[in-house]
Amino acid sequence: MISKDKMSVTIGVAFVWFTTQFGGGFASGNQLRQYFVQFGVWAFATCVLAQFIGAFYQWYGLRYAKKHDLYDYRSFNNHFYGKYASIFSNLYELVYLVTICVAPAAAFATGVSTMESAFGINHWIGTIFVGIFIFIVAVYGTNVVRKVAATLSVLIVGGLLIVYIPNIIVQWGDISANIAASAANPAPVGKAFWTSIVYAAFQLGSIGLLFQHAKPFASPDDAKTSMVYGFFVNTAICLMAVLGMMAITNDPNFATESIPLLILVNRGVAPSLLRPIISILIVLGSVSTAVNMIAGMSNRVCSSMDKNFDPTAKPGKNVIIVTFICTLVAFLIAQLGLNKIVSVGYAYLGYLSIPVIMIPYVVHMIATKFDTK
Repeated sequence: MISKDKMSVTIGVAFVWFTTQFGGGFASGNQLRQYFVQFGVWAFATCVLAQFIGAFYQWYGLRYAKKHDLYDYRSFNNHFYGKYASIFSNLYELVYLVTICVAPAAAFATGVSTMESAFGINHWIGTIFVGIFIFIVAVYGTNVVRKVAATLSVLIVGGLLIVYIPNIIVQWGDISANIAASAANPAPVGKAFWTSIVYAAFQLGSIGLLFQHAKPFASPDDAKTSMVYGFFVNTAICLMAVLGMMAITNDPNFATESIPLLILVNRGVAPSLLRPIISILIVLGSVSTAVNMIAGMSNRVCSSMDKNFDPTAKPGKNVIIVTFICTLVAFLIAQLGLNKIVSVGYAYLGYLSIPVIMIPYVVHMIATKFDTK
């Protein structure tokens, strides 16, 4: 029997994974299209596979972190990689660096594209507004954004439920017809499954940030309970979104639209009401993601420059300069466009994560008999 306290901890850690994956990028539909829906009927199997891979690796990492009391990713990596730590711990730093370059840029681009598509705001006006807002909040208001980030994710998922459920019902004819068409002429199955593995790999780029949440576990076994909860909830949301997106795969703009979800909204139930609601949530979720990632990078750089650095103190010159540079980097990468960032930037992050995280974890599982040897 699982106690109430134990249940709350395991569900809480599952919720961390949940909020990490389902931000503005997922809500826009761009990641769904690129990594799952474009492959038609295979999308239902591949999105389940991606969630299983995420749950499996995170279970092993959380279990290892609790068992050995390693709650920051550097200490974890140094212990986990053993005699190869000098190589792989530093390679993970590279993965982390790429993650905090690509993720804020994708969030930046998502916010701007949503403002442009949903509200008709000029691209450069939206870019300047989002850039200034991210910079100011990253310098002065990160604590507030961190506190509301989980709430924003819940609101985004609530918005997605409001959009997808009625539209799945109303557009069921289009959904079933498009599924039947893709089944009759299926995409290459190998490419579909490989792309889902790449998706899982780039999601694991931030696995090191999850380990701190293993500390409240009562025992290493709680990692399994937590990730089982996470797997079923994440899979349910992902399957629902894939099913809904199937309604628009025959739309002529489906392959190029930066925010594919808006196609579904515009064709579906009460678009004048739902479009601004989901668009505002996507913008807020994207901005909060960008702020958190940029602030994290700024704190990391400033801490290396000054051992006495206090992230809670009034921002000094170093914080302002580093935050500005990080925001500028995100701005420059964002100019590649959301489609390019998601299809190319995240893909390269996935390719980098495979030899640094996915393969070494499997080798570790085999060599240590799942950390029992």
